[in-house]
Amino acid sequence: MDRELKRKIIIKTDMKILTGLHIGGSNAYSAIGTVDAPVIRSSDNKPIVPGSSLKGKLRSLLAAVKDTREEYKDIKKDKKLIKRLFGSTDPVIPSKLQFADAYVKNFDGKNLSSLTEVKFENTIDRGTCVANPRQIERVVPGVVFETVIVYNELDEQETEEDLKTLAEGMKLLQYDYLGGHGTRGYGRVSFENIDVEIINGDDTDKETLKGYFEKVEKSELLSL
Repeated sequence: MDRELKRKIIIKTDMKILTGLHIGGSNAYSAIGTVDAPVIRSSDNKPIVPGSSLKGKLRSLLAAVKDTREEYKDIKKDKKLIKRLFGSTDPVIPSKLQFADAYVKNFDGKNLSSLTEVKFENTIDRGTCVANPRQIERVVPGVVFETVIVYNELDEQETEEDLKTLAEGMKLLQYDYLGGHGTRGYGRVSFENIDVEIINGDDTDKETLKGYFEKVEKSELLSL
């Protein structure tokens, strides 16, 4: 990093699934009759939300509201604020935000199949009226993923703007969707129990920093 690391600020939250969530895994070796589009899973066979999926969605939503139309078409032209938060390869700017993979928090350990469902869908050829059925696996509503985002504070003068921007992205996501097939109702989520932890350095502003995320918890498209 070009600038000295001041503090690590940890944002922890429960991401609750409100409508079936599909973030795809591999079906390269699926047998005939199995699910066409499985969800991505960890080694213990529980569904996960990759940190890259959450990071990419938040960046896209924030760029959509902060960039001009021409800037949005090319990630290299993102606003400076977006680049310093999420990183850039041109010019090279390390991401201030680190997104951990999110793991299921509220599994009772009894029945893995209770975490997902298989939704049957059809696409209809308009010309021939022939149906093309498929099976899509989704994480069921009510599943909670423990979500952790690390913010590297390099400049105290930027911290307020950076964290308010992150909160804005999380708020936007609650009015949008995560994963695939969102226009069909998939992937609605809400963020609950948001907390802020400061690993090193002064923590007297902890409540102030936490306050930046208050509107996130009060904003959601659906309630469950």
